[in-house]
Amino acid sequence: MKDKVIWITGASSGIGEALVYAYSELGAKLIISSRNRDELFRVKGGCKNKIHVHVLSLDLENTTGLADKAEEAIRIFGKIDLLINSGGISQRGLALETDLAIEQRLMNVNFWGTVVLSKAVLPTMIANGGGQIVCVSSLVGKFGTKLRSAYAASKHALHGYFDSLRSELFDQGIHITIVCPGFIKTKVTLNALTSTGTPQGTMDSAQENGMSADQCASLIVNAIRLRKEEVYIGGKEVKGVWLKRFFPLRFSKYLRTAKVT
Repeated sequence: MKDKVIWITGASSGIGEALVYAYSELGAKLIISSRNRDELFRVKGGCKNKIHVHVLSLDLENTTGLADKAEEAIRIFGKIDLLINSGGISQRGLALETDLAIEQRLMNVNFWGTVVLSKAVLPTMIANGGGQIVCVSSLVGKFGTKLRSAYAASKHALHGYFDSLRSELFDQGIHITIVCPGFIKTKVTLNALTSTGTPQGTMDSAQENGMSADQCASLIVNAIRLRKEEVYIGGKEVKGVWLKRFFPLRFSKYLRTAKVT
């Protein structure tokens, strides 16, 4: 990845931050994005080659402004070789108690923000002979659980959209990887939206005991290098993908009473 241009969203914390450090070690040229500009500069300060790290703040919820952000990102180094869509927000609220506006926010940030950015960089990627788009989804993108209805919907949507896009662009040098992490020890549950739209503010025990963000990032980097179409990352929760596929009714009954926080 030396001298490759990589744009990472959600780069101010968690998996995105860990990916920044991993690719900095590999000598990549980085564009790092999130809403929190101060935190982005903190992350830049922790990189090996700071001169090759450019901060570009953005808000994925502001979908109308993302095309302009993509143009700005392309101008920085003249191209984008790899776009990693790691930005997103989780949910901890019952469906019937959650206002539609909050569900729409989750869709805008997790789904539409990713779609708009990806479509904005693809023409340049294709003109340059190819590139790679990575979407950080979730195991909940493969099966839904309690308290995450809109979050699960946003992640399921990513799979449908980017599976289709992969089929459309297979002969134009574009590779698409969908990453499905399980319980990773990040601040994602602290910032998860409750049914009132406020952050949960607490760490789920499953998240607290999950895989480290650094280990997750290492596995993602390897999956990207191998150009895998889809990869599942985590502990025993990964088994849920296979249980859903081969024993759907039994798995559905299990989820009704399973502890998912």
